[in-house]
Amino acid sequence: MSSTARPDPMVEAPGAERFVPPGAGLSELRAAAAGCRGCRLYRDATQTVFSRGPADAPIVLVGEQPGDAEDRAGRPFVGPAGQLLRRAMVDAELPVEEAYLTNVVKHFTFHLDARGKRRIHDKPGRIEIVACRPWLAAEFAVLRPRVVVALGATAAQALIGPAFRVTRSRGELLAWPQSSQRDDYPEQDPPARFMATVHPSAVLRAEDRDGAYEEFVADLVVAAAALRG
Repeated sequence: MSSTARPDPMVEAPGAERFVPPGAGLSELRAAAAGCRGCRLYRDATQTVFSRGPADAPIVLVGEQPGDAEDRAGRPFVGPAGQLLRRAMVDAELPVEEAYLTNVVKHFTFHLDARGKRRIHDKPGRIEIVACRPWLAAEFAVLRPRVVVALGATAAQALIGPAFRVTRSRGELLAWPQSSQRDDYPEQDPPARFMATVHPSAVLRAEDRDGAYEEFVADLVVAAAALRG
């Protein structure tokens, strides 16, 4: 008899689609996502980190993936980057408690440091981003926001397309979803306004953190004006 390990049937074919209950509300999606095996990331993560915020949120903010603090807590944007985001939203006069916060990828991906103790964030790959897209599409099938903010390049490219560059278009308002994306995300009437900016973790890493924070808040002010308009 061969000693070759048999593949896990739940991860043979990458993709979360088969785990997403059709027509589900946010609470049902959140419960179903806890059992997602649509890519390899579930193996090392503590738990699925889905979203926070109300279904009728006027603004949705989408990040890349949960970090170490989020993986342990089971909620998005609770670590240092999340705390900075909350402060920036307050400074930009965005409705923090009314916002919906989520990520493109729902599991934390990381490697251990040289001592094997600290978990270091890794950027999710294209396979994981595509595999997790059905969850984001299912969220937007429930949500009907007036404004969508992408936090960082991974989120912006997942929502607009791989050619989008935050460095060229940050702070600019676009209609969303665009006509080329109607198969991925549900059409809205009227369309939401879309804006991309940097991820708050990039502000924390900046050499000139004060200047980076001011630019970040300025972008969120644009989103706040679109929300009021």
